[in-house]
Amino acid sequence: MTDFFALEDAHSCGVYTKRGVMIVRGEGALLWDDSGREFVDCVGGQGAANLGHGNEAVAAALAAQARDLVSCPEILHNPQRAKLMARLCELAGLPRVYLCNSGTEAVESAFKFARLATRRTEIVAAMRGFHGRTMGALSATWNKAYRDPFLPLVPGFRHVPYNNLEALGQAVTDQTAAVILEVVQGEGGVYLGTPEFLGGAQALCRERGALLIVDEVQTGFGRTGKMFAFQHQGLQPDLLCVAKSIAGGVPMGALLIGERVGLLPGHVHGSTFGGNPLSCAASLAALAEMERLNLPGRAAESGAYLMARLRELPSPQIREVRGLGLLVGVELRTKVAPYLSGLMDHGVLALNAGLNVLRFLPPLVISQEQLDRVVDAVGAVLAEPVRATAGVAE
Repeated sequence: MTDFFALEDAHSCGVYTKRGVMIVRGEGALLWDDSGREFVDCVGGQGAANLGHGNEAVAAALAAQARDLVSCPEILHNPQRAKLMARLCELAGLPRVYLCNSGTEAVESAFKFARLATRRTEIVAAMRGFHGRTMGALSATWNKAYRDPFLPLVPGFRHVPYNNLEALGQAVTDQTAAVILEVVQGEGGVYLGTPEFLGGAQALCRERGALLIVDEVQTGFGRTGKMFAFQHQGLQPDLLCVAKSIAGGVPMGALLIGERVGLLPGHVHGSTFGGNPLSCAASLAALAEMERLNLPGRAAESGAYLMARLRELPSPQIREVRGLGLLVGVELRTKVAPYLSGLMDHGVLALNAGLNVLRFLPPLVISQEQLDRVVDAVGAVLAEPVRATAGVAE
């Protein structure tokens, strides 16, 4: 019998710290390993599984489109692509869209388009922000552990403290092409932007001729209780980066483009696979399912329930519970790695956000009973003696 643990480890490049579980199947908010053990999934494909696992509508759309046409570059028209572009623009309230394959590609595209539109070169980002791992996106990402091995990065990037409007005002100059912000800093620790900061950032950009890039790669498509997190604050981004759950877990990204950017000249950017009919069909089906199931509304209700229950836990290890919708962080007074391992033993898969924040990103279809299982597991693990951290990434 093939040892798939050994096979994968033998050929892995080493950039991922593997957890000792072999996931083979999923349905809704549940996952099963190769021995049949069930887990409540609060990793959620790192934000890509908002719709849950095994959605029949997405599977049917993929199967039907795969039989008709998989590849069709954007030099040719395609009906699936046309329908998706129109739907995305309608949802975001922005007139145009560039389709790509991932969140970091959407961010890279935003930087290039901002420079083209403004004829400026500088980008202002926030401390604790995470925008991707390619060279431009990495230049906007704050964490030194990600950045330092690849210095020097793209010049012209500067970082200011999140939620500090005064510092942002000092950083945005007549050389600033764009400001890039997350409405909720997910990877950075589940920190919410204040209305004053986010609204002030938009006003500064308008006043000084810079563009506002909103990174919703993790927060988009219902995660925070609205279709997009910027809608909580009444923002009007000039460039909106989305990906992860856009196509029900199928790899895809998009950059929504506002009027201040204008129509872009030809041959300045492109993607072989961007906007392929297969991903477009999956996305159309996923968006229809999000609407049918009222996933933003469910995320708002379930997130409030989850945070209320977590705040009831009597553990002295908990410093704060915070979040928006079903993007929830539990800040501990110690490192989270041992507790991630413990949660897995209790049948719950979760994430970290930095060294001391437990992050929960369950599919938005998660049930109240499953949320109760998550809270019970957190309470049990926090009451246990601290264990070794082998096999769990921080």
